[in-house]
Amino acid sequence: MKGYRLPKRLMLGAATAAAQIEGGDVNHNWRDWERKGRLHVKDSFTRAADHWNRWKEDIDIMAAMGIETYRFSVEWARIEPVAGVFSREAIEHYREEIRYMKELGIRPCLTLHHFTNPMWFERRGGFLYPRNAGAFLRFVGVCVQNFGDLVSDFVTINEPNVYAYMGYAGQDFPPGDNNLLSVQRVLEVMAGCHIRAYEKIHRMREAMGFYDTKVGFALHMRAFAPLSPMSRFESGSVNLSRWGFQDCVARAFLLGEFRLPLRNIGGFKRGVYCDFLGINYYTRNHVILPGNDLTRAQDPKNDYGWEIYPQGLLDVMQELYKICPKPIWILESGVCDENDDFRSLFIYDQLSVLSQTDLPVERYYYWSILDNFEWLDGESKRFGLVHVDYETGERTVKKSGQFYRELIENHGVTEDMALRYVSGEKYHQ
Repeated sequence: MKGYRLPKRLMLGAATAAAQIEGGDVNHNWRDWERKGRLHVKDSFTRAADHWNRWKEDIDIMAAMGIETYRFSVEWARIEPVAGVFSREAIEHYREEIRYMKELGIRPCLTLHHFTNPMWFERRGGFLYPRNAGAFLRFVGVCVQNFGDLVSDFVTINEPNVYAYMGYAGQDFPPGDNNLLSVQRVLEVMAGCHIRAYEKIHRMREAMGFYDTKVGFALHMRAFAPLSPMSRFESGSVNLSRWGFQDCVARAFLLGEFRLPLRNIGGFKRGVYCDFLGINYYTRNHVILPGNDLTRAQDPKNDYGWEIYPQGLLDVMQELYKICPKPIWILESGVCDENDDFRSLFIYDQLSVLSQTDLPVERYYYWSILDNFEWLDGESKRFGLVHVDYETGERTVKKSGQFYRELIENHGVTEDMALRYVSGEKYHQ
C-alpha cells in the first residue's frame, strides 16, 4: 500500500454530538423517545460516554492524539431547560470546556442543533411551524453572546434532511410522523432558521469586534447510483433521489434558492448563506425507484451493512461545489466497526481521496472521537477512535486512533504506516 501527502490547507479533526456522549437525564426529545420505548435497545442516554463529567480527560486524549480541530455541539435543553430561562451553570460548563481545548491547541467548531430539541420546544411542534423559528434564533443569539468570544466556526444545523425524513416520514426519529408534507414544511422552516442564524451570527460577532466568523450547516450527502448501470429509468430515479434528498436542500440553505418541492415561505432573497460547504458522508445507495435505496450483496460494508465507497466522497464534493463554489469542510465521515478491524483502512481510503483532489478541502472531521450513543441503536454501534467501556467509563485509544495520531503528525501516510496499520485489513463482504 502506498503512502500519500495531504494538502497543506487541510486541518484534521474529530466530531461528536452532545446527546450522544454527555450522559445525564436531560429533558430533550430523544430522552423522551427512549422513555416511550422507541429505541432498538434498552440502553439509556443518561449514561452514554459520561463526557459531561469526563470532558477534561477526553480533551486531554484528543490533544495527545494531535487533533487539530474539534466539532462538538452544545445541548439546547441544558442551556434553555425552560422556554426563555437560561442556565448559567450549563453555559459556564461549556465555556470552561471550550477554553480548555483552546489552551491545548484544539480549534473549536460549534454545532448549534444536532437532532435534539428541548421538550418545551418539541411540544410546540418544533420546526414544523414557522412561528417557532424565533425560539431557535433566540437560542442562537444566547450561544453567540456567551461563546462568540471563544469560537469563530459555527455549524447552525446538523443534517436537516435526515432530521426531516427520519422524523416526519420514516417514523424512526421523534416525533414519529409519517407525512411528506410535514417533511417539506420542516425543511422550509429549517432553511429559514439557517439563513437567519447565518446573518445573526455574523452580525453579532462583528458587533463584538470579530471578523473571522465562519458559518455553515452540515448536509448529509449520499452517493447515488442506478442498480443497473445501463437502465435509463433507474438513472432517472437516481436524479430524483439525489434532488429530493440533498440537492434541493442544498440550494435552499446555501443560496436561498427554493425550488420544488420546497417553497420560500419566509420570502428570503437569493444570496450566499455559507462560508463553507459542510458535508457529512457515509455511504452510497443503489436505486431502482426514488426512495427505494438498496445495498448490493457484493459491495464492501461496515457493521451497519452500509456500503463503504470512498470514491463517493469525491462525487458528493463535486456535486455540492457545482451548486456553490466555497471551501469544503467534511464535517462527518466515519465507520461503524465494533472490533476496529477495518477503521484504519477506512481512514486511509477516505483521506487518499482528499489527497488527490484539487477541490478546496479545508477540514476533515472523523466521526467520532469516542464510541457514542448511536441514536436508535444506543451503545451497540461503535464509531469511535477511542474505545469506551460503558460499565467503567474507561477510555482506550484504538489501533485506528493511533493510526490517526500518526497521520496527523505526518500530515499524510508513510509506506511504513500503511504497512503497520492498514495492510491486512478488509471490509465486510
